[in-house]
Amino acid sequence: MKIKKLTHLAILITFALVIHTVENAIPAIPIPGAKLGLANVISLLTFVLYGFDAALTVAAVRTVLGSFFAGNFLATGFYLSFSGAIISTLLMAAGMALWRRGKISLVAVSIMGAVAHNTTQVVVAALLLASASLVKVYLPLLLVLALPTGFFTGLAVSYTHKALSKINFLQD
Repeated sequence: MKIKKLTHLAILITFALVIHTVENAIPAIPIPGAKLGLANVISLLTFVLYGFDAALTVAAVRTVLGSFFAGNFLATGFYLSFSGAIISTLLMAAGMALWRRGKISLVAVSIMGAVAHNTTQVVVAALLLASASLVKVYLPLLLVLALPTGFFTGLAVSYTHKALSKINFLQD
């Protein structure tokens, strides 16, 4: 791995971790456990800049280190966060293939990731608590929230990508 790319990934992981930590310190928005998903801006940006492997690394490292810093490693919150991050990254990989061919926007990819993240978290929580009613009651609320948060994240990444392209960020 090139030193420049490794340095960029370390910086992206740091940004994602700081955002993740700050967001976890903010009290829940009206629905308990719901978050804005701002750290996903960094995961999606990593996807755009460096591809699937790098994005998966950023998502995994962010959630593992974030749980260590929060003191909940291997607790329920960790499993919800980690599973959501990994599954949403996997689904966004399919979206990114469509984006690279000009079929969908980064906003659409981001919304796909937000929906996958929320769905995964609710399903994992329902399995851990043995409560299928969570899926029936809680998932629709989180899916409604996934639309504006995914939209915002995708928009932020779109504008950031355009700005980085203008300054030839990836050129050696």
